[in-house]
Amino acid sequence: MDRAQKQTEIDTIKSTLEASEIVIVSHNTGMTVAQVTELRKGLRAAGARYKVNKNTLAKIAIKGTKFEGIEDLLAGPTGLSTTTEEPLAVAKTVYEFAKKFDGKLVILGGYFGDMKLDPAAVEKLAKLPTLDEIRGTLVGLIQAPAAQLARLAQAYADKPADA
Repeated sequence: MDRAQKQTEIDTIKSTLEASEIVIVSHNTGMTVAQVTELRKGLRAAGARYKVNKNTLAKIAIKGTKFEGIEDLLAGPTGLSTTTEEPLAVAKTVYEFAKKFDGKLVILGGYFGDMKLDPAAVEKLAKLPTLDEIRGTLVGLIQAPAAQLARLAQAYADKPADA
């Protein structure tokens, strides 16, 4: 890789990080190509991406971004999971794949907003409901009284007149 290619890669990493709300750093030791592909597809479905970069280039790229705190995590075979959409979906997806691949994908930590995450914090984020799940619950709560009222009105209308 020549200097121009390295600079292009650094610029790509930097622009991805600047547009992201969350970054999760993970080790991918022993994962097969099929498993990495499955992880990428799962993250893509959640509106995220997974990229394995050279750590030296990633360390240069994070300088000056809000994710400078992850520099100490960039050692060994690391991959960065990022998104510009739903941050919790990334945490959920990476956490589920880490459980599924049993030790082949190890979550090291990450950054969410201005908060540095350790593996336990990523797990807690993964267990929170996503925005879509919260919306579904809210719609269900709003519809429940109206549905109950409709059932009561129907029961009263079905009641025999002579009773």
